[in-house]
Amino acid sequence: MKKVIVISTSLRRGSNSDMLADKFVEGAMSGGNDVEKISLVGKVIRFCTGCFCCQKLGKCVIKDDVNDIMAKVLEADVVAWATPIYYYEMSGQMKTLIDRMNAMYPLDYKFRDVYLLTTAAEDEEETPKRAETGLTGWIDCYPKSRLAGTLFCGGVNEAREIEGNSKLREAFEMGKRV
Repeated sequence: MKKVIVISTSLRRGSNSDMLADKFVEGAMSGGNDVEKISLVGKVIRFCTGCFCCQKLGKCVIKDDVNDIMAKVLEADVVAWATPIYYYEMSGQMKTLIDRMNAMYPLDYKFRDVYLLTTAAEDEEETPKRAETGLTGWIDCYPKSRLAGTLFCGGVNEAREIEGNSKLREAFEMGKRV
């Protein structure tokens, strides 16, 4: 059994990327894993100020929801990020959270496998590549981890367009394999 954290970065409940996250959760749970989904809806995540106090303290000095999220990520075996693609990149809230997780850099971490689940209005194969590059930049700071899988669902413009899409099944199967 693995400890799995799924971070849904869309700020819209029931969004397409949130639906992918839910299917990944469902699959991981059906595989017998301990799974927690963290939605950024309603979370307060401020911008990094670059003070580097976190490198000495092992946590951020900014008082918001990031330290609690970070503590869960450090203890997870698997981390899955779900994000809508905005302007061919990960959501701003995902990038802000990644920046704020700088405090994890000198700490021990358990995660080895990282997954990326993305949705976008565009359906070209290259659409999620910048988001994947941005996430691998974070993963590179944790040399015991790797990008274990990606899933892109393009051509979805409106909420719920993903329902019935084969990508939901793929997200479920990906979660089941963690």
